[in-house]
Amino acid sequence: MTEDSLRSVTVERTATGRFTATNARGGVIGFAAGAGPDGGSEFTPVELLLAAIGGCSAVDVDVSTARHSEPTGFTVTVTGHKVTDGLGNRLTDLEVTFSVAFPDGAAGDRARAILPRAAKASHDRLCTVSRTVETGTPVTTTVTDA
Repeated sequence: MTEDSLRSVTVERTATGRFTATNARGGVIGFAAGAGPDGGSEFTPVELLLAAIGGCSAVDVDVSTARHSEPTGFTVTVTGHKVTDGLGNRLTDLEVTFSVAFPDGAAGDRARAILPRAAKASHDRLCTVSRTVETGTPVTTTVTDA
């Protein structure tokens, strides 16, 4: 593997149950263990996973369809059921649903025709996030001194 293939984020604790993730380009996103007593609106790690799956597929589909027509509406909903069983905590029955509208006319018709193929290509080979979840990969955890 090359250094060019490495992707990383750094997660830092900011308060009890609250964290920020920072990428190599300086982007920052906050998240929390869950809705705390103050009813915080931060995403949970599970919601970030769902957003990553939907966002990755949305980018793939948008690139393919927007070449032909700018959408008039574009929503991706990602759902899954959290279960706890003999395998531990995990999500099952992950589902990505696209709701995309294009204007009337030839360009919109072309984009509508491409939409199912673009969503399938994202699922089957393009979306790194959902491909990683579906195919599975070992996760190694290491503890070092701070």
